[in-house]
Amino acid sequence: MRKAGPFLALAAAETCSLSGTRLSTIAIPWLVLSTTGSPVLTGVTAMMEMLPYVVAKALGGPLIDRVGAKRIAIVCDSVSVAVVALVPLLDFFGLLGMPVLLPAVFAMGVLRGPSDAAKQAMVPDIARLANVPLERVTGVASAIERLASTAGAAGAGALIGLIGPGQALLVNAATFAAAALIVAVGIPDMRRTPELSGARPAERPSYLDDLREGWRFLRGDAVLVSIVVMVAITNLLDQAYHAVLLPVWTRDSGHGPELLGAMFAAFAGASIAGAAIAAAIGERMPRLIVYTVAFLLTGFPRFLVTALDAPLGLVFTTLAIGGFASGFLNPILSAVIFERIPKPLTGRVIALNTALCFALIPFGGLVGGALISTIGLAAALLLTGFAYLVATLFPLALKSFRGFDRAVADVGASVSRR
Repeated sequence: MRKAGPFLALAAAETCSLSGTRLSTIAIPWLVLSTTGSPVLTGVTAMMEMLPYVVAKALGGPLIDRVGAKRIAIVCDSVSVAVVALVPLLDFFGLLGMPVLLPAVFAMGVLRGPSDAAKQAMVPDIARLANVPLERVTGVASAIERLASTAGAAGAGALIGLIGPGQALLVNAATFAAAALIVAVGIPDMRRTPELSGARPAERPSYLDDLREGWRFLRGDAVLVSIVVMVAITNLLDQAYHAVLLPVWTRDSGHGPELLGAMFAAFAGASIAGAAIAAAIGERMPRLIVYTVAFLLTGFPRFLVTALDAPLGLVFTTLAIGGFASGFLNPILSAVIFERIPKPLTGRVIALNTALCFALIPFGGLVGGALISTIGLAAALLLTGFAYLVATLFPLALKSFRGFDRAVADVGASVSRR
């Protein structure tokens, strides 16, 4: 049980922070959409959080390896409490306009990026402490992530309908506080990069040297590059769908935030079952086949049913099937990524990898808003759905992607500095 303690603590911290984040991803777009009525401004607001999130996440990698993942996670989550709580406070006094909201959202992104990267960088060490396969740890982590998303989405819709989107963010601030406390108490200090801890200050490589080393390793691995490109494109399209296309579809269909939260919850809730199965048998599953089938089910169909204004029953069924399939994706992709990175480079490579995967997300809301303004909602849904299908199947044509199905041994092996 002692070996499982740090993993349970990380899981609990992730549950808190992800639940709050899911709440904010519904509350903030709905706040902007309900006050301005503008899909474009809704997309701009989403970009103002995600752009600094991506940059801060990429630049935070060397600090995670030097300072330690635990310290970075605690500091960023603690400061996030004050930043997020500022929004409902200003909203209560009637002082929350776009000139105030945008800088606050920007600060949220700056803090959340390094915090998320730090928690992700803890996973390989925690897997070794628990003595279990990476697929099992990433599968359980993914199931917890989906559970948190489900609870956050379902609760967000009801909470926003009850007290409004601005005041609902008080719950988000509380979740950040809980996450910081859990990490501080429940997770031991993770070992820093060995060569840094024993080196004299004059011998230590610079921050930029660390960043460049992580970049060289990442770009030299063809499988990691293929994953980054594919995930970056699908994340762009998912952001357009979640931040603009689906909220506008919900509003235009005559519904409110309760339905929007219920749809997010249906997708995330079904994905818990998929992630749980992946956690149980992930190391025995054929990775490439599972990847292909899962993306075929989780991508285009959900765009299609909303574009056709299908009955709500069919929409929810499609979201549930897509969510179940998506539950298999993160455990497999995460295991492939973690097992290819040497331990001394974990922080910086994981941070760069996830930052690049998120690099196009800041523009997803803008793309969604621009498409609606130019070709209409239905056509925008169909176009983004087709692009999603192409992006997920294209890597299968690349010879280098065949390495996806082969496990890499000795992930803890050290690497030499050039």
